[in-house]
Amino acid sequence: MKEKFQRFMIGRYGVDELGKYSLYLTIVLLILGLFVRSRFLNGVTFLIVLLLYFRMFSKNYAQRRKENDLFLKYKNQVVRFFNKEKRMMQDRVKFHIYTCPSCGQKIRIPRGKGKIAITCPKCKNEFIKKS
Repeated sequence: MKEKFQRFMIGRYGVDELGKYSLYLTIVLLILGLFVRSRFLNGVTFLIVLLLYFRMFSKNYAQRRKENDLFLKYKNQVVRFFNKEKRMMQDRVKFHIYTCPSCGQKIRIPRGKGKIAITCPKCKNEFIKKS
């Protein structure tokens, strides 16, 4: 049986990152569907499963790769955004973050130094703030 499936899958695209995330989304929607009786939710879940199987059994490698690359591009943007926000939240414990009034550049200043004159590294504007 395993050999028959392996022979069937020769030349087919298989599972990639987009396929994995589609599968995870399907599982979440199925679990949500246990609690919320909705024909719309069931329909969306069914369509995602169909799309998942279509992509997995497809022989059009170029198109599936484009779709996966586009997915990875947007996924990486979201991950970078949340990682940046996480770092900024960690920095706020030890630093104040001020914005230059003239150019809008963000400047990180250590806490606990009293009133200090801050010089913007971008536009060289000087302003006074409490750290």
